Amino acid sequence: MRYNLIVELSILGLLIGFTSGFFGIGGGTLLVPSLMFIGFAIKEAIGISVMQMVFSSIFGSYLNLKKGAFIMKDGILLGVGGFLGAQGSGFLVSYLSPSVLSSIFLFSVCLAIYKFFQSPVECCELEVGSKVAIFLVGFFVGLIAISIGIGGGLFLTPILVGFMNYDLKKAIGMSLFFIVFSSVSGFISLSMFGHIDYQSGLIIGLSSLVGVFLGVKYSHLISKKMHKKLLLVLYFVILFLMLKKLYF
Repeated sequence: MRYNLIVELSILGLLIGFTSGFFGIGGGTLLVPSLMFIGFAIKEAIGISVMQMVFSSIFGSYLNLKKGAFIMKDGILLGVGGFLGAQGSGFLVSYLSPSVLSSIFLFSVCLAIYKFFQSPVECCELEVGSKVAIFLVGFFVGLIAISIGIGGGLFLTPILVGFMNYDLKKAIGMSLFFIVFSSVSGFISLSMFGHIDYQSGLIIGLSSLVGVFLGVKYSHLISKKMHKKLLLVLYFVILFLMLKKLYF
C-alpha cells in the first residue's frame, strides 16, 4: 500500500472517529462517499466503513460508560431490538419499493428532528419510556435504517430526546452503543461474502480511535445547548444530502 494512501486513510479515520464520538453516529454517511472520492469502489467503501464503525462504536461506548453517559440496561435493550429489527430488513426490502422505504425513513427523520428541536435542553428524565418502548424503538430503527443501508444513529438520538425524554448526553452515548450491535452484525455478514478490505479497514479503524477519544472528551466539555445546536446542523446537512441522493 502506497504511503499517500495510508496518510489519507489515517486522516479520514481521525476525522470520522471524532465525528462518531462527538455526535454518537457511526460515520458511514460521511465515510463511504469520502472513500469513493479517493478511489475505492462502493462495496469496498461500505465494508471499510462497517469495520471502522466496530472500532469507533466499541471504544466510544467504553469511554461513555466510564463517564456514566448512558444507561447500560436501556442500551442493551435498544441494541437487541435493533439487531432483531435488522434481521427483518431483507424481508422489508423484498416487499417494499425503494421509494416507499425512503419515504418512511425521511418522514421518521423529519418527525424526530422536529420533536428534538422542540425538546428542552435540560431534561429531568423522570418519564423515560418503558422497557418495551425502548426495545420497540431499537427494533424500528434497526428495521428501517438497515433496510436503506445506514447504522441508525442518525435519528436515534432525536427519538430518544424528543419522544422518550432522555438527557441529551445519555441519548448520544446510547446511540453510539446501539451502533455496536448493528456494525458487528454487518461486519460478520460482509466478511462472509468477502466484501471487506481488512488492511484499509484496520488503518482507518485504529486511527479513528484517537478521533473517538477526542470526540467523546469534547462532547462532555461542551454545553448541552451548543451540543444540541451542532447536532441540528449535522442532521439538516445529512438530511439534505440524503434527499439529494434519493430524489435528485
